[in-house]
Amino acid sequence: MKMKFFDWTEATKMSRIGYVLKRIGKMDYKKMNETANMLHKKTGKSKIWLFADMAKCAAKYNAGYMDYKIAQMYKLNDAQKRTVITRGLSNEIVRRMNDKAYWHFFDDKTEFNQTFAKWVNRDWLRCDENLTKEQLAAFLENKPCVMFKPLEGSSGQGIEKYAPDAWEDMDAFFRLINEKGPAIVEEVVVQHSRMAALCPTSVNTVRIATLIGEKKEGIVYAFLRIGNGKVMDNVDCGGMAARVDLESGKLLTVGADKQGNTFEKHPITGTDIIGFEVPYFHEACQMCLEAMKVVPQVRFVAWDVAITENGPRFIEGNSFPSHAVPQFAAHYPDGIGIMPVFREFLNI
Repeated sequence: MKMKFFDWTEATKMSRIGYVLKRIGKMDYKKMNETANMLHKKTGKSKIWLFADMAKCAAKYNAGYMDYKIAQMYKLNDAQKRTVITRGLSNEIVRRMNDKAYWHFFDDKTEFNQTFAKWVNRDWLRCDENLTKEQLAAFLENKPCVMFKPLEGSSGQGIEKYAPDAWEDMDAFFRLINEKGPAIVEEVVVQHSRMAALCPTSVNTVRIATLIGEKKEGIVYAFLRIGNGKVMDNVDCGGMAARVDLESGKLLTVGADKQGNTFEKHPITGTDIIGFEVPYFHEACQMCLEAMKVVPQVRFVAWDVAITENGPRFIEGNSFPSHAVPQFAAHYPDGIGIMPVFREFLNI
C-alpha cells in the first residue's frame, strides 16, 4: 500500500491561525493565570512579561500555556523555541498521519487486545451488558488480582486494581462492574524484577513512539514511565518519566514529573535513575516496529510496553500520543527540543 503525504509547510501555516483562534476561544484563563502566578514565584519574572511571552509563543509556535510551562519556554531563545513540538503542531501531525477512521483499533481496549493479541499475551474479559455473573466468576477463578480498565480512556483514568477480597461477594462485585460501564478486566502483568526495583507499586512501562513518515520510518523516541507509590506509572497519576537512549536502552536523564520536580534516584526505592538499563529494550523496539505495520493507516503510534521476565508485551497503543511528556525540560538541558528528531521523518 502506497502512503499519501502532503505539503507540511502549507498545512502548518494554514493550521496556525485556526489553532490560535480556537485556543483563544477555549482558553482556560483561570489555569493560565495560575500558571503565570506559579512561574512568577519560581522565576521572579513579572506576570506582565510572562503573559506577553505566552501570547507570543501561542501566535508564533502554536504553544498553549501547558507547553510553555512543561518545556520551560520562558527560558528559551527563539531558536530553541522553534525546536519544541507544541500542542498545535502535535495535533496537526496526528491529524495528518493518523486516519481517524482507524483510531478505534487503539482507542477501544477490546479491539486493541484482539488486533495485537500476539504481543498482548494475557487473559482478559470484556465487560458489557452481555456479560454474565458466571462468566465473570469463571474468569476470576485462581487469579491473584486483576486490572479493571474502561474500554476508552486516557491518562490512567478509571483504571483500578482488584484483589480476591473484592469479589468474595460475587453478586456485589458483578453489580459494581456493571455500574462502571463498558470495560475490560484483565490479568495483572508481573514485571521484570529489575523494573520492580525502580518502583514495585506500579508496572513501569516503556513508551516507544513509532512513525511512518515520508522521509523514513522507525522509532522517534522512547522514555520510561516510573510510578511513585501508586498503582499507575503515568505522570497524570503522580509518576515520572526519563528518556531512554535508543542505542543502549539506558536512561539518559533524571526522572521528571509533571510539576517539574526531578529525581536522580527514585524517592521510594533509592534506585539510580540515570544509567538504569531497561531489560529487553531492543526486543521491545523490534516488537513495536513489527506492530506498526499492522494498521498502516495509523502511522504515528505511542506504544506502552511492559517488561516481564520473559520479554516485552503490550499494555496499550495510543493513536493520539501526548506531546508533553517527551519534552519535559529536564530531558533537554541544552534547550533543544524534539523537533529535530521529527524532521528526520517528516518535512516539517
